[in-house]
Amino acid sequence: MALIKEIIHALLVVQPPHPIFVHFPIALISTSLFFLLLAFWRKSDLLEKIAFANICLACVSILVAGFFGIRDNLVLFKNTAPNHNAKIVIASTLFVLTGAIALLRWRMPDLYQGRYKWLYLLTHFVCFALVAVQGFLGGIIVYGF
Repeated sequence: MALIKEIIHALLVVQPPHPIFVHFPIALISTSLFFLLLAFWRKSDLLEKIAFANICLACVSILVAGFFGIRDNLVLFKNTAPNHNAKIVIASTLFVLTGAIALLRWRMPDLYQGRYKWLYLLTHFVCFALVAVQGFLGGIIVYGF
């Protein structure tokens, strides 16, 4: 039982969980954009489906990373982490945007071939830009400005 307590302590106190989970939205959004660009270039339905799967997973992973980010800010930084309000706003925007992309694409499977295909691509670029800003703001917390 003591070993389990030590492992939980190491995972939640010694090593904060947010840095572990924050890399999933970054990777999934980047991968989604990459596969969508490949789908446009190669005119491939399969590559677009891979992009769609990645954006769906990114939406879920944003919730997990956001939860642990708020938890780490409250527990470890006593609600004083640099730019924490901006990070919450950007993460919320990312969640809404990725959720909207996933929902629209689910409801309209031919979205990337239809009249809104450029808007579909643009929203992926916006998500990529937002996650890059999030990474920069996270880097400020870790390394300073």
